[in-house]
Amino acid sequence: MNVKRWVALVVAVAVVGISLMFNLFATIVSADFDQAFEGAGLDDPFREEVMEQGSDGRIAVIELDGVIQDMGQESAFMAAGYNHQQLLDMLDNAMEDPTVDGIVLEVDSPGGGLIESEEIHDKIVEAQETYEKTVYSSMGGMAASGGYYVSAPADYISAHPSTLTGSIGVVLSGGIGGLNFSELLEDLGVEDNTITTGPYKDILSGTREMEEDEEEILQDMADEMLDEFVDVIVEGRDMPEDTVRDLADGRIYTGNQALDNGLIDGLGGLDDTVETMQEDLGLESPQVVRYQPDLGGFGSLFGAGIEQFTDNSNELSELVGLLQQENSPRLMYLYEQ
Repeated sequence: MNVKRWVALVVAVAVVGISLMFNLFATIVSADFDQAFEGAGLDDPFREEVMEQGSDGRIAVIELDGVIQDMGQESAFMAAGYNHQQLLDMLDNAMEDPTVDGIVLEVDSPGGGLIESEEIHDKIVEAQETYEKTVYSSMGGMAASGGYYVSAPADYISAHPSTLTGSIGVVLSGGIGGLNFSELLEDLGVEDNTITTGPYKDILSGTREMEEDEEEILQDMADEMLDEFVDVIVEGRDMPEDTVRDLADGRIYTGNQALDNGLIDGLGGLDDTVETMQEDLGLESPQVVRYQPDLGGFGSLFGAGIEQFTDNSNELSELVGLLQQENSPRLMYLYEQ
């Protein structure tokens, strides 16, 4: 590798090391810190922000922003960002709250993990069937792949004309598993001495060429998950399976194209979606609240402090998140640019 590559590698390793060090420090300190502030509201997972005052019913807005992936404990660098468990808790709270008449899921996401997307989908279905809540989806700049998967069961889906959605399909993604760098290793004089107990134990290894039967195995897995994606749309949108499969070739659609193809119900922003829900539910003047992440204790306070002294906090958070992802490949409902 040239000098620039070595420098980039050293910087990346340093960032991960610093992040892990701060996480360890936050873990040790946060228990006592949070206990000291218990009862002051700092340990609440989220809070309600009133968007519109009203007295006739309530509408809860829940934001889904970012890659749908459960990263476990939040990094000390990340004062904000997608928090999977927190989103599920918000959905639980909204569906179980008897004062909430409707839920609007505000989606701006390229998708993410299969399991995480399925968990959100199931929560929405539970809210509809068990708690008889009306659920709408309002798409932002992007609601692709898993972002559309979680929107599919909604009673009404809206998008901006320029929203990027669709990307119905599955990709085997994550880490370095999809790359073949065997020739590079050979040029560097590096030899792979991996020992396996079966011919497929090191499937998708980056140190050798993929065999045809291995490609068939992985393709069968992806096709199986695509079938599930198609079923979700068929059921959620009440569309013929043949129509859905014609649309499920991985391409993205604008909001206008999605409307023409029956993937969404209308065009507009969040305010339009809330207004549509208000009219459909027959509410004269409902209170509209947005669920917002609360301070959440030491880790988030520490991350917020870092943001005040870091000009490129968003870029840093994204880099740390990327570097902390699992190196093993995984099937995902994800639109990859």
